[in-house]
Amino acid sequence: MIVYILSRNAKLYSTARLVEAAQERNWDVRVIDYLKCTIEIMKGELVINYLGKVLPTPDAIIPRIGASRTFYGTAMVRHFEMMDVFSTSGNLAIARSRDKLRSLQVLSKNDVDMPKTVFASNKSSAKDVIALSGGAPLVLKILEGTQGVGVVLVDSEKAAKSVLDAFYGMDVNLLVQEFIEEAGGADIRALVVGGEVVGAMKRQGAEGDFRSNLHQGGSATAYKLNRKEKSTAQAAAKAMGLGFCGVDMIPSSRGPLVMEVNSSPGLEGIEKSTKLDIAGKLMDYIEKNVTPTTPNKKRKIKRDNIGA
Repeated sequence: MIVYILSRNAKLYSTARLVEAAQERNWDVRVIDYLKCTIEIMKGELVINYLGKVLPTPDAIIPRIGASRTFYGTAMVRHFEMMDVFSTSGNLAIARSRDKLRSLQVLSKNDVDMPKTVFASNKSSAKDVIALSGGAPLVLKILEGTQGVGVVLVDSEKAAKSVLDAFYGMDVNLLVQEFIEEAGGADIRALVVGGEVVGAMKRQGAEGDFRSNLHQGGSATAYKLNRKEKSTAQAAAKAMGLGFCGVDMIPSSRGPLVMEVNSSPGLEGIEKSTKLDIAGKLMDYIEKNVTPTTPNKKRKIKRDNIGA
């Protein structure tokens, strides 16, 4: 099996663990910096060059596309897919998950529960947006933010109006969401591989911080999902069309609410807190979906989520 991991940094924990898991199966694995790839498009022929040389066609790719490089990264994933290479997450699904507004629209269409969310242009009345959102306290999220950056909690309508007016004045795109107080600054991340939940952790925000992101100083512990949480995570992954993803949920009085579906979830926090081999589970998923090429045998894959 020839597998490429599309990652900009081979030394990152997640990338290194994926390499290790593939090597344990004696696969030919290589880390490819997708920003150093160039593509050639000709009649009936698709080629990828890497560091000045034609890149041999692999059996599968594992995209680890950075949020700031989504357009270029998904273009590379799409090119591989059109060369009949299996991808653990398709280019369309990755692009869908990176758009916070679009992903919430997709989840809503598929009856996945989430905090009530309002999106409006800077021509809208801040007062009306606050009223539609259910009133303070509210959470304001910049659409382009990642890892908890660009997320603000406002505890009064006066503060909400001031912040909204300021952001709208800078023409920043914002999501306005209800604040789930009973979550207590904690959330749950479930890792889903091939439609199955393979591990979960509970993340608790740092003292005084309602954000639970590990990048913002939060902590993680192993967590056992209840039936509703498990089915919600599976439904979210299915709705987004992602073969491999992290589903972030917060507990509420009405059940688990999905906050985000991450198409390139980190492995360090969940593997260290759960002691589970998540990287190995992803290799199992590839093995189930790919028939490796041989000199006299054409590649066969399950064509999930492939498109232009």
